[in-house]
Amino acid sequence: MLDVTLESIRGLLFEQGYITDHSIEMALFLSLKLQKPLLIEGPAGVGKTEIAKVMTQILETELIRLQCYEGLDASQALYEWNYQRQLLHLKASEESGISVEEKEKGLFDEKFLLKRPLLKAIQSPQKCVLLIDEIDRADEEFESFLLEVLSDWQITIPEIGTIHASSIPQVIVTGNRVRELSEALRRRCLYLWIDYPDFEKELMIVRHRLPNIDAKLAEQICRFMQVLRAQKLEKTPGIAETLDWATALATLHFSALDKNIIESTLGVILKDWKDIRAIQLSLSELLDKTGVQSKVDSI
Repeated sequence: MLDVTLESIRGLLFEQGYITDHSIEMALFLSLKLQKPLLIEGPAGVGKTEIAKVMTQILETELIRLQCYEGLDASQALYEWNYQRQLLHLKASEESGISVEEKEKGLFDEKFLLKRPLLKAIQSPQKCVLLIDEIDRADEEFESFLLEVLSDWQITIPEIGTIHASSIPQVIVTGNRVRELSEALRRRCLYLWIDYPDFEKELMIVRHRLPNIDAKLAEQICRFMQVLRAQKLEKTPGIAETLDWATALATLHFSALDKNIIESTLGVILKDWKDIRAIQLSLSELLDKTGVQSKVDSI
């Protein structure tokens, strides 16, 4: 592992276009130095998953991602046997004259394993980054199983035996608070909460990712997003939507916002029809709070 410092982490984050703050830098630094998993929670679209990508750059290694979802079980996270290849192997060995016991032994060879993210991470020849994304979408039973793997860093495959980790992965766990996580998982991790950025931070992000965007347009976009997130919405837009909107408006060569532009592009930042309808009805009021004119003289 590279000899990281707080300053080097800050620089690497910036190089990847990730505008950070001291709490993020410190959490990453301590996670690396203490070799402990980092649990990151916060609203959707605030850059939690991006941190794992930055950690991969810091370690100059591979990113292995386990995307969690309802119904995820151990076989989908660890391994499965490639039954089709096993059947082909069995048919090919029918005329070989070997014993049934030898045939069975040959069927459960590691070459027939379909390695899923957890097994890949454990068998990685070098320290990798294991991203366990949106753990709160998985069932509590899977979370309990995951705790066992993270504690021992070994996997037992009945037909083969116990596989020990070649090196302990650097683990990033993310959650959107869809459900409350267990105390056992929280105790095993360092913790970081990432919230929506304030105006200054969001403007820095937009300018860094889109250096050629009109300065006035960038400011108006970020001010409007700050006001928008204060509304009661079904799906509050994150920084990802801000960047999508800024990119779209810059591509259309707009230099400032007005009511018509916002109305026609609301689908870039809002992904629920009720939200779009509510904002359309209150758009004049929002524009007053933002300081954007209802209509610009020219574009």
